[in-house]
Amino acid sequence: MKSIGKWLYLLGILVAGIVGLLGFSATWLTIILVLVGILVAIIFVDSDDIVNIGIRYLVLAAVHGVLDAIPAVGPYLTGFFGGVLAFMGPVVLTALVIYFIRKYFFSQE
Repeated sequence: MKSIGKWLYLLGILVAGIVGLLGFSATWLTIILVLVGILVAIIFVDSDDIVNIGIRYLVLAAVHGVLDAIPAVGPYLTGFFGGVLAFMGPVVLTALVIYFIRKYFFSQE
């Protein structure tokens, strides 16, 4: 099952990045990417590693914010990483929810 989650994660990042790069916007694609992101977080992401997941997301958001300053390729990189951030948002949020549910509702303490 982890193998399927890994491939969905990779596919989601690539599709979201390419869609962001091209500036394509469709409601149905956004819904599919959000659902795939939630599924990836449930299947593949280790919610016990939530600190590292959050740090990666915040670093990606910071890098996304300054990429527009690069001449010639900045807008394209900003679009690509903006799409990746849009996909990673539901993944990180779902992993955080799973972490809190496991910690506060299913802990054996």
